[in-house]
Amino acid sequence: MGEFVIMTDSCCDMTAAMAEELGLCVLPLSLHMGDRVYHNYLDGREIGFQDFYARIRSGETATTSAVNVGAFEVKMREILGQGKDILCINFSSALSTTYQSATIAAADLREEFPDSKVFVVDSLCASLGQGLLVYLCAQEQRKGRSVEEVRDFAEATKGSICHWFTVDDLNHLKRGGPCAPAFFGTMLSIKPVLHVDDGGHLVPVSKTRGRKASLLALVDHMEQTALDASGGTVFISHGDCEADARFVADEITRRFGNRDISINFVG
Repeated sequence: MGEFVIMTDSCCDMTAAMAEELGLCVLPLSLHMGDRVYHNYLDGREIGFQDFYARIRSGETATTSAVNVGAFEVKMREILGQGKDILCINFSSALSTTYQSATIAAADLREEFPDSKVFVVDSLCASLGQGLLVYLCAQEQRKGRSVEEVRDFAEATKGSICHWFTVDDLNHLKRGGPCAPAFFGTMLSIKPVLHVDDGGHLVPVSKTRGRKASLLALVDHMEQTALDASGGTVFISHGDCEADARFVADEITRRFGNRDISINFVG
């Protein structure tokens, strides 16, 4: 059975320690802020997560860029040159062109390495939803599954990854698209609950009044939709509001008992 590497991009929002422990290859997306471009490494080496959010709160804006074809080609060629195959699991194609970049790079390298295997999976996921899918695939790899078997597992599992999230400031949703009338919602303390649909898009599903109610609504949706609410792994990501993330984690534990829960920043 051939050795293979699981590759992904930094939208997976895992901790750097977890990615290293799982043996992942993670390519960074990038962001433009002020007069500089920063790479979004999982360890925050170019811009720390708290520094990033502090600058956003101060009024700065940021634009993001996908991983390009060239970056994928360089890293994929390095791995294939070591005689290893690749399973690349990427940020939802509905939200980024990163998956398309990986697909183009893989097609080019299959000609260069005809005896190697390079598979690319559109996760249809984002943030730690993507991270959860990659994590579960890494667990399958550790069981000794082949690259084809883990690819098939990823394709079969990605539709069962559930993302529920809310935001405290609707102005950022307004910048990203017409999800909500920002001023009206802010004045009335309306907090939307959103999720990632089957096509990998961000969509609003309900509204609550107040921050605490919106956080509890996330756990309500989990309770209503989870295939196994009493088991499984939960990843919680947050935009520099760790206390809120731990409130959600505590509520999950209170309702369902001890769970495997991981918490990290949204990059």
